[in-house]
Amino acid sequence: MKVAVTGGTGFVGSNVVDALLQRGDEVWIISRSKGKKAIERSGLHRITWSELASSPNKLEGLNAIINLAGESINQRWTKAAKERILQSRLDAASQIEHFVTFLKTKPQVVVNASGISIYGMSLTETFDEHSPWNVSDFLSSVVEKWEAAADRIAVSRLVKLRVGLVLGKNGGAFPLMALPYRLFGGGRVGSGKQWMPWLHIEDITRLILFCLDNKEIEGAVNACAPESVTNDSFGRALSQAMSRPHWFPVPAFLLKTVLGELSLLLLEGQRAVPRKALEHGFTFRYPTIEIAMKELVGKNKN
Repeated sequence: MKVAVTGGTGFVGSNVVDALLQRGDEVWIISRSKGKKAIERSGLHRITWSELASSPNKLEGLNAIINLAGESINQRWTKAAKERILQSRLDAASQIEHFVTFLKTKPQVVVNASGISIYGMSLTETFDEHSPWNVSDFLSSVVEKWEAAADRIAVSRLVKLRVGLVLGKNGGAFPLMALPYRLFGGGRVGSGKQWMPWLHIEDITRLILFCLDNKEIEGAVNACAPESVTNDSFGRALSQAMSRPHWFPVPAFLLKTVLGELSLLLLEGQRAVPRKALEHGFTFRYPTIEIAMKELVGKNKN
């Protein structure tokens, strides 16, 4: 399979690229620049957006596109940052839409990253792919526009992967989330009752490939573990895996003061379930937070 990946050098993207190469696919990473000279790997190619704009035929014969491009949301949400977060996602989808129109043979599928925040925030409701949207804050408004941009890509099958919190040892938010516990200062954030839809890095990588290969999957797909947890339960599982106390709560007002609007990521959430993935037979290697924590923490508890 010939697969193009945007965001292929990021936390999730690099894992997806590795998995594709390991199974023998031909991978093209699309990025703004080729960056530093990388170690050459069989089956791996790199192309910039500008090169693609002038020579879209380089990706003729493409079977699939995985779009993971977008500015990190893990930064203070100033007006400029919000614009970068939104525009980076819209630009990537728009550029994909543009170059696909020039291909004689269209890709069979596009897997486009999206966000679980499209459902809005709730302490009581449970959301699956059939749940209505609730566009009530910055992130949900970004996802609404992001999915609308993806819908304009002219392919027969589009998967909109609504991603929760991705946990991995070597990237993403988990190393920072674990740091207070390593320093014996971990505890719940805010009330601790807010839901945290999460997914292990290995499972999201496998789920993306599963969506590529399973022709019956299209539309919205919740990328989260079958068992959502509250912030307090998450912290307790982490403290148990690390043999550290879970006792030092972080007040909501302090987070709001330090992080501003970004604090919503930690103080609010939603309980989501991966109904479509389960119905199509996907199996999670890390279905519970306890199993995930054992792998993430491992034997190195210090």
